[in-house]
Amino acid sequence: MQVSQRLGPAVTDGTSIKIDIDKLTEPELIDLNHRIVARLRFLSQTRAHVEMLDFRIGDRVTFQPPGHGPLAGMLTRYNKKTVTVITDDGRQWNDVVQKVPFPSNTGNR
Repeated sequence: MQVSQRLGPAVTDGTSIKIDIDKLTEPELIDLNHRIVARLRFLSQTRAHVEMLDFRIGDRVTFQPPGHGPLAGMLTRYNKKTVTVITDDGRQWNDVVQKVPFPSNTGNR
């Protein structure tokens, strides 16, 4: 039996659901864990997508990869999880969205 079958219908009015996990079986706990991980992944991807809406191909951006000073360059490509930036010295960086926090003041928008 899946967890949702034992919990009944989802509450959608903003109130919280109390789940007594001590009463769930091991397979039900595993199912609940998978659902939680999937939901957290979805929320993370949604947040990244919203952040990506601030960027356009050709934007000038700044970022700071681990072990390096701040770098500036042009955004040349992006997808769900990463952006590609060509820095002013010609290097290509594929970084996660969170490492490219904002368009620089030298943008072309």
